[in-house]
Amino acid sequence: MRYARVLFTLPLPEPFDYAIPEEMHVEPGSVVRAPLGAQERLGVVWDVCEEEDGLRELKELYASYPSPAFSKPFRDFIDWSAKYTCSNPGGVLRMVLRSPASLYPSKMETVVLEKPSTEAPKRLTAARERVLEFVKGNPPMTQAELGREVGVSTSVVKGLVDLDVLGTDYRPIDPPYPVPNAEGQGFELTDEQESAAEHLRRRVREHGFNVSLIDGVTGSGKTEVYFEAISEALRADPDAQILILLPEIALTQAIMKRFEARFGARPVEWHSGISDADRRRAWREVAHGRARIVVGARSALFLPFPNLRLAIVDEEHDGSYKQEDGVIYHARNLCVARARFEKFAVILASATPALETLHNARTGRFDYLRLAARPGVSRLPEVSLIDMRSEAPDRGDWLSPVLVRNMADVLSAGEQSLLFLNRRGYAPLVICKACGDKLKTPGTESWLTEHRYTNRLVCHLTGFSMRRPAACPKCGARDSLMGVGPGIERVAEEVRTKLPQARIELLSSDTIQSGDDLRALIHRMEQGQIDVLIGTQMIAKGHNFPGLTLVGVVDADASLKGGDLRAGERTFQLLSQVAGRAGRAEKPGRAMLQTYDPDAPLMQALAATDRDSFLACEEEMREMMGMPPYGRLAAVILSFPGEDEAARLAKEFGMVAPNADGVEVWGPAPAPIGVLRGRWRWRFLVRSELNVDLSAYMSVWKAALRLPAQARLQVDIDPYSFL
Repeated sequence: MRYARVLFTLPLPEPFDYAIPEEMHVEPGSVVRAPLGAQERLGVVWDVCEEEDGLRELKELYASYPSPAFSKPFRDFIDWSAKYTCSNPGGVLRMVLRSPASLYPSKMETVVLEKPSTEAPKRLTAARERVLEFVKGNPPMTQAELGREVGVSTSVVKGLVDLDVLGTDYRPIDPPYPVPNAEGQGFELTDEQESAAEHLRRRVREHGFNVSLIDGVTGSGKTEVYFEAISEALRADPDAQILILLPEIALTQAIMKRFEARFGARPVEWHSGISDADRRRAWREVAHGRARIVVGARSALFLPFPNLRLAIVDEEHDGSYKQEDGVIYHARNLCVARARFEKFAVILASATPALETLHNARTGRFDYLRLAARPGVSRLPEVSLIDMRSEAPDRGDWLSPVLVRNMADVLSAGEQSLLFLNRRGYAPLVICKACGDKLKTPGTESWLTEHRYTNRLVCHLTGFSMRRPAACPKCGARDSLMGVGPGIERVAEEVRTKLPQARIELLSSDTIQSGDDLRALIHRMEQGQIDVLIGTQMIAKGHNFPGLTLVGVVDADASLKGGDLRAGERTFQLLSQVAGRAGRAEKPGRAMLQTYDPDAPLMQALAATDRDSFLACEEEMREMMGMPPYGRLAAVILSFPGEDEAARLAKEFGMVAPNADGVEVWGPAPAPIGVLRGRWRWRFLVRSELNVDLSAYMSVWKAALRLPAQARLQVDIDPYSFL
């Protein structure tokens, strides 16, 4: 008896066995529908086996979908990812099969086309004549589309079809994507860029697993260099597929024009901002190997590419590659793992690589390519520190006089300024002046952010939103609520007061509602229609504004607060990236950082543009403490909807931690965000030596205690968040 082992898209630990009906064709990797309990469920055949005696009574598979089977290396990658992240493989598979409608071929629609040999109708009205004239030389389209293009009713077109003057045909509603041109011409490369590009071309031609790091200063042409690798992959294999991962949707929009100009076809997009129809089409075309270049966010890593030959992780240091809920993973790390299973090349690119990535490059695990200069006449911006102790803003303001003067000079010269503050809204905290109460999200220890433009208080952690009350919810005092601290809305208010003639716009996830909004804003900035752009980390990387000559960082110290292991590294990366937006054309650029601690080594390194000395100090500290990349970390969050029970469970869970050489367990301790959505949270931090299989250790610990149904246990391998 042949039977299939089916893994479902549910948080289940292993596949289930099902009999294969004689008339059904399935193979390992086929997507199927099968009974599970009283319901039908979607799953994938993980293996096909034979049982000689056939005595087991197995339920039969219901159906097999007409979609290409997942390859063995891809299935192995899913299994490995589940073990590495201490998740169930069904949970990982669910990230792959999020669009069941994509499993079917595209629906067809009827289109109208020219019939050259047909005589004109006897009654040739002006409307009919316009339709017949338009269809000559234009591609086929539906009756409705043709009517709209010509400006006639659909009945006019239908009449010509009924008279057999126009022909009809069928086309898929979701047509294939245009094929990119591998021979498209790019910019002339400098000697330094050409050397890096030739190395990448050679690595792509090897058709095997390898990882290369492009470590290039902002504006050094990293994108043009990896474009050469993409061209080589398309030339070397006519069916090759290429994946480019980007950390932000904003970067996706910014880079699409450059791809289209170079390769003659717009890449396929995959991120949360695309429609369901576009998602369905993209998944189907990827699975069939017809989507050749895909640009997407971290979830694009789990698309079922049958012939992935090259993957690029741009801005590889960015924390947005870390998925913090559901299956917790870092897309950069899993991309390298997938390449190992499926034998393709990986390129990591950044102006400020992660310390772990640099360590791998310097120790020979990754190829190391340096781009130390900007091409042409553009130069790196001059970075200066503004000591806020001696250059204090006016009372109630947040911009120092020296920064405002420089912005005024830039405005007078017809150039552009950018102000960076990684806080959305008007004020990050709302407090009652009467009773001192800080407004928080119900059931959560998270402060509400004031958004004055919409007159709402918003929790950026949970999404909770409410109208700004007229009175304090706790003491009832009217007109007593006060915003504390600046967000970008408050900074914009100040700039309007100081520079009333300036054209000011905001860029954050609150102010941009769609990809079209973002494209329009970037276009206005590129065309010089904005004098001062104020934004959050969405403006920190990937954009090229020729008229931008001054970058001001409102609060350079902000991201150093808290107990984050990577706080210093992240701050250096973020501020280096945002400073690098200035002076990317002929005019020189400057970056001015407002800080209350200008003597700190990190600030001095930023001012000197001396990344290597800062990283050397950071690396020495990590090595002394046995922290990544010299050790490994895992975090555990245990939560429960009752304060006392949560504390008791955390203590019990800590008691069953396995004893193992080379492993230290710290905790339990209340999480920094102690209550979230009505659940009390306790956390552990685990450090291990590099030779310890930390994922296996955490899986054993996770299984050591049977928790009540309402408890949740979240394991995070290589944590980036410490909240």
